[in-house]
Amino acid sequence: MSDDLLTQCSLCAKRVCSSEHTDEALDTCPMVTSKDILDSALAKYAKPEFFDFARNASIQEAQCHAQTPFGKTMIHPRVEETYLFAKKMGYKKLGLAFCMGLSNEAKMLTEILQNKGFEVVSVGCKCGAVDKGKIGLKPEEKISQKDRFEAMCNPIAQAEILNNEKTDFNILVGLCVGHDSLFLKNVEQLTTVMIVKDRVTGHNPAAVLYAKGPYYRRLYQKES
Repeated sequence: MSDDLLTQCSLCAKRVCSSEHTDEALDTCPMVTSKDILDSALAKYAKPEFFDFARNASIQEAQCHAQTPFGKTMIHPRVEETYLFAKKMGYKKLGLAFCMGLSNEAKMLTEILQNKGFEVVSVGCKCGAVDKGKIGLKPEEKISQKDRFEAMCNPIAQAEILNNEKTDFNILVGLCVGHDSLFLKNVEQLTTVMIVKDRVTGHNPAAVLYAKGPYYRRLYQKES
């Protein structure tokens, strides 16, 4: 595909995919450029391992909305939405992979899930107590910037421990950028994300997108 036909749904103003007017799709729309992929993807939903999951996810999406005299409103926060979905799927054992910097949040989430009847297996990111030197970090590249023990995050171990525990479904809480990727690459079970780490915004990365003005102007400056 040429550069001028790159799929860029995020820049599309027509959004015909949310309507029946697909004949108005732009030339760069994947409904035009990737019909074979879309057909192949749709066929996968018929597989048993995806059908009920996709169906219940859409049901849960609808149940997060409620009609009021003032219009549509949202009624389930992410924590509640997650355990309600897990109940719909009949899951019993949930895996929790968390950043040690969010240990308190992981503890509270564990208590909530246990109170709702789930067995929870949780693994912290520093599991294994492996020094960052094992992956080639120099002292000046550590957080402490000193030549002393500093435990590396170990997302591959987190994934493999949850694989071994044969959890039904996993939840990510605050793994760093990149560490979350390694976890998702190595985990066998389907996984959702509860908290995305953002040390600056109190773990609300969307705040930067809403503060486009003077606070984060630097993010929108083009680099040469």
